Amino acid sequence: MDNQTNTSTHKYAVVTGANKGIGLAIVQQLAIEGITVVLTARNEESGTEAALTLTKSGLPNIVFHQLDVQDSASVETLAGFVRTRFGRLDILVNNAGASGVEVDAEGLKSLNIDSATWLSGNATNMVQGLMRQTYEKAKECIDTNYYGCVRVTEALLPLLQLSISGARIVIVSSLRSELKPMDGRPWSLLIVFLRQQSMRTMTVDEGARSPVLLALLPDGSPSGCYFDQTQMAEF
Repeated sequence: MDNQTNTSTHKYAVVTGANKGIGLAIVQQLAIEGITVVLTARNEESGTEAALTLTKSGLPNIVFHQLDVQDSASVETLAGFVRTRFGRLDILVNNAGASGVEVDAEGLKSLNIDSATWLSGNATNMVQGLMRQTYEKAKECIDTNYYGCVRVTEALLPLLQLSISGARIVIVSSLRSELKPMDGRPWSLLIVFLRQQSMRTMTVDEGARSPVLLALLPDGSPSGCYFDQTQMAEF
């Protein structure tokens, strides 16, 4: 068991889907706060490389563990690792996600659609030919975004309940998680991707700010709520 486990003020976190993008930024920002973070990713090579890069940058409190949220055995292996290594868990950030469509990423970026065109809805025809819906992608989306989150949370819940400082579970999502009426056309699945890749309105560090803020909230803070960035919002 980790030597720091006996220090009641020390915290341990798990971040899923953390080898790149917002997930990686969440790991980095939590580690900067002094938290020991388990960086997880489905691809062992890219996950190991990501953890090593952060460690070399001066963050020794990051460890990698392979995790496929669609695989129950993989999830249980992670839970066993956390139990043996740390004895408890304080923060779980469910960040792993799948879009549900195949996207021509380079083609999408080359369109360079401005925010006014996107918000007006005039980008529909422009992006429609750059994606393809398949049964396999739809299944992967549901199994990752919903069931994957359930698997990981249920497996780690007993360890979260042992948290001395009060556990935090943060679920990172896109606008598709809202229950408000939205355009049902498949291209709307790309809203976050398009904003980040084409319009560059939000950096990964900015995207990580809200999940990290919520993960570090003190006892007595809002629970079971939906946040749009750093502001509490309706579903």
